[in-house]
Amino acid sequence: MRRDVDVAIVGGGQAGLVTAYHLRRLGIEHVVLDEQREPGGAWQATWPSLRLFSPAAYSSLHGWPMPPHPDTFPPVDHVIAYLRAYEEHYDLAVERPVTVRDVRAAPDGLTVVTDRGDVRARHVVSATGTWSAPFVPLVEGQASFAGRQLHSAHYRGPADFAGQRVAVVGGGNSGVQITADLLGTAERVSLVSARRLRFLPDDVDGRHLFDRATARQHAVDPETMEAEFVGNIVALPRVREARAQGALRVRAMFDRIVPDGAVIGRDLLELDAIIWCTGYRPALRHLRSLRLRTSDGHPEVVDNRAVRDPRVSFVGYGDWTGPASATLIGVGRTAKRLAAQLSQELGTAA
Repeated sequence: MRRDVDVAIVGGGQAGLVTAYHLRRLGIEHVVLDEQREPGGAWQATWPSLRLFSPAAYSSLHGWPMPPHPDTFPPVDHVIAYLRAYEEHYDLAVERPVTVRDVRAAPDGLTVVTDRGDVRARHVVSATGTWSAPFVPLVEGQASFAGRQLHSAHYRGPADFAGQRVAVVGGGNSGVQITADLLGTAERVSLVSARRLRFLPDDVDGRHLFDRATARQHAVDPETMEAEFVGNIVALPRVREARAQGALRVRAMFDRIVPDGAVIGRDLLELDAIIWCTGYRPALRHLRSLRLRTSDGHPEVVDNRAVRDPRVSFVGYGDWTGPASATLIGVGRTAKRLAAQLSQELGTAA
């Protein structure tokens, strides 16, 4: 493994790969440190029925298009195969499996502490995403529940819940997709949310959302864009089927959890399992020594650079790292701009 580089990228998923692609094009010496044993990033940890929100043509990283797929919305294994091929096609400098334990400041750069030795870098790009940092809210009585609890990050399909009474907590895309996935296998599926479901129009998919994010980035008053679409759930075909069956009727959030289920108002909802589809936090534990986090839960950034230490950059975490930057099609734009900045500072710009 390289011990001295200009840029160390932490994370070898879609954000790390496309950042490496742009650094390579600009002649910047770098290495990608990936904790996973195989290519594919967080997509390897998703459930088999998960689908992209966009056709393959709208789900590509910069430089090489995703191959077409017979289905309009490609499955997760198609995405993993694409990321593997992308990495091989460009012969990207990925080292795996490497666990980054810490990043420490030094007068002349940063020291990346890993389970395979230290790496010295002038800059570090954090591209670890959020999948490894699932969030579960605290609910009264949660620890007393006698059934199974898991986050959507650990959901692997409906077979484990055959014949069971399941509550899916969360009114976003993961919640409705997993609810639809469980139909016909679980005995009963209850979708629980603190807010009502807000569907995008049925003809809106990831292409429109990317175009919207692009327009918002260039708008004089971005807040005026918010009224264009009032929802956030993409109505994929299986979700539309579940909605038509009446399976997506929402129950109010739990008041408390008890050993055999959950109490909602005066009703007891008897349960064997609870699946928390309640989102994620940025996976930034490897940066704890630099003390970059703010009260918002993520570092303050300007142009993707940490305000407290501009030698650290962030790609692919969500809107705070660029519009649509957590998507395949959107992350390249952020990575390209960041690579150009680093090239100027490192003296590799033409």
